[in-house]
Amino acid sequence: MSLVKRLTSSRPFQKAVGVMAAEYLRLVWKTTGFVVEPEGILEQAECDFPIILGVWHGQHYLFPFVRRSLKRDHPVKVLVSRHRDGEINAIAAERLGIGTIRGSGNHGGGFAHKGGVGAFYQMAAALEQGCSITLTADVPKVARRAGEGIVRLAAVSGRPIYVASVATRNRITLDTWDHTEINLPFGLGAFVGQGPFHVPHDPDADALERARLTVEAALNAVSARAHVLAGGGVARG
Repeated sequence: MSLVKRLTSSRPFQKAVGVMAAEYLRLVWKTTGFVVEPEGILEQAECDFPIILGVWHGQHYLFPFVRRSLKRDHPVKVLVSRHRDGEINAIAAERLGIGTIRGSGNHGGGFAHKGGVGAFYQMAAALEQGCSITLTADVPKVARRAGEGIVRLAAVSGRPIYVASVATRNRITLDTWDHTEINLPFGLGAFVGQGPFHVPHDPDADALERARLTVEAALNAVSARAHVLAGGGVARG
């Protein structure tokens, strides 16, 4: 193992980077003026808690702060990869008051990938206990294509899906598979949401695919709208 890999894999390094990332995101949130669309979407979602919140990968970093706009302090957990980068994300999320479930999304319709089965049942259990779940809906390494995981979770739990996007005018878009957006401070931003979307308890394949396509289309719509409202160009797909 190289020196760089040993360093980045060490717990002290990951903790330091995670803490710095959390405090940087706090700065971005505090110095950005946000608009919310449609009016009342946060209050509507709060009435439906616990919910499943779907977001696109690479546009998810500011979501821990959205819950602070709610009237009550609802418990929320986020699905975080077990990858080394996921460890840093988990440390940042927990510093910002968000619980974590470690695992991975699914490829296509299967869950037997990187702890996906265990993570799925942990999410279902958390919803049953009254804790909302946030997860990136993309099929891993396939940007802007929703996997079945989010709609299967809604079917099993009976909880509604909401989708949302947060964008900032000041940002850097990386040349990665998910076009990760690094939000920058001192500008304008937008939060756009849609929902609720309900999935039948025991859907057949056609119903599951219709639900997946609905979530995918809604996520693309809120992402595009958030970037228009925030300005600074549209999101890359």
